[in-house]
Amino acid sequence: MKSRTYTLLTAVVAFGALTVPAQTRGQGLHHYKVVQLNTFGGPNSYFTFSNRSLNNAGVATGFSDTSVSVSPPYCFNDCFLEHTFLWKDGALTDLGGLPGVAISGSGPNYINAKGVIAGIAFNGGVDTVIGLPQYDAVVWKDGQIADLGTFGGPLSYAAAINDRDEVVGFALNSTPASFDLGSSCQNFPMPNEMRAFIWRNGVKQDLGTLGGTDSCALFINDRGQAAGHSFTDSIVNASTGFPTIHPFLWDDEKMIDLQTLGGTLAFASGLNNHAQVAGASTLAEDQEFHAFLWDKGQLMDFGSLGGFFVEVIGFNDAGEIVGKADLPGSLSHHAFLARDGKMMDLGSQDGDPCSDAISINAKGQVVGSSTDCSNFLHAFLWEDGQMTDLNAFLPSGSGLVLTVATFINNRGEIAAEGVITSGDQRAVLLVPCDENHPNVAGCDYTPVDASSLAQTHVAQSVAIPHQLSHGDMKDRIRALLMNRNRRFVLPPQ
Repeated sequence: MKSRTYTLLTAVVAFGALTVPAQTRGQGLHHYKVVQLNTFGGPNSYFTFSNRSLNNAGVATGFSDTSVSVSPPYCFNDCFLEHTFLWKDGALTDLGGLPGVAISGSGPNYINAKGVIAGIAFNGGVDTVIGLPQYDAVVWKDGQIADLGTFGGPLSYAAAINDRDEVVGFALNSTPASFDLGSSCQNFPMPNEMRAFIWRNGVKQDLGTLGGTDSCALFINDRGQAAGHSFTDSIVNASTGFPTIHPFLWDDEKMIDLQTLGGTLAFASGLNNHAQVAGASTLAEDQEFHAFLWDKGQLMDFGSLGGFFVEVIGFNDAGEIVGKADLPGSLSHHAFLARDGKMMDLGSQDGDPCSDAISINAKGQVVGSSTDCSNFLHAFLWEDGQMTDLNAFLPSGSGLVLTVATFINNRGEIAAEGVITSGDQRAVLLVPCDENHPNVAGCDYTPVDASSLAQTHVAQSVAIPHQLSHGDMKDRIRALLMNRNRRFVLPPQ
């Protein structure tokens, strides 16, 4: 499909040095340039949740509604056809979908340093059993789309791309699925067996499994190593209702089993350039999840915040992990930062009972959302021990509420999502007007008065005694697996 370029809505909004320590606050105050990304004719635009949507050159990718209305099973976030976009140098470009496909929807998952994007595009098929459209793994480079194909099955998925343009993901073969690994890899159950792949130099390689029927690769570093998870056998565990799942590191020649913290379920949630893998694992008897870090053959248990569940979401090259973890009683959860062998509760804000940490950059800055335990409410930036609601710095009458910050790059630029006065959603970029961003058009480099900034309010958590039953745990595990990619929801039936 031919690319199209659209204009943007931009505004300059005063921000403070959101988390600068008190002794240096006078030096760090700055404004932010806030850029709302328009749509392709429909009501909403989005950034992909938890994946890399913004590189260190400030080039971004997400997806936006077109003016084409669709019906189930093509309704995901709404009932408008969605296309992948590229934002670069102030221009928003529609990258379209696969040529020749009548309903040509698409979505990105990862952008590399060169602005090459890995994602998915509808291939024209519809699965009649689960009622979902089928898609192929694709790569967009220089405005052109490449279809990576499948292993003989109905669909494939490109999860990540490194700076060498190598792509990892999974592809289905022609054998009907016996078990569901798909819900832990991309949010949907898969009709056929799925195999992890790496695509490089135009060739897609099946990485195999750890002994079971299915595997998926979700992360790749710049050394060409891949991480994901796999069934290890075909024996259903009574405690979970699934065969055993282990994370793996693929090191160009073989798939290394990273094991678990004693349970039968463990998932890879991040891979860095030092071949460290982050994730979450159940303990013995599968009644509790802990965060882990695998490094040079050792599996380190980072623990939890006292509840039953931990979800690892973001990871950086320093081996720092962020995500969300249940508080004692498991009726609420908080954003956490795990480093130096310890897990830190980052709290929440604005009286919200819950929070999610989604991304961490090389400087240790963390972004995410303070929530009502189900819905994103207030986007935050956490730095040097302080969580700040980004909305505290929006001027009155801006018509924008920032609900979640989804990614922060190493230059401190933030990808976020907001709601405008109509109730529609917008992908939003926040560019700091600081010494690292000189001569940015529309930036206000004058100092900001710290006394004018709203104060952050951290919610106090109350532990409520509660014991999950065995059956409750099975339901919670299934809900957790179906919640690992929260951008898409199942279409209405």
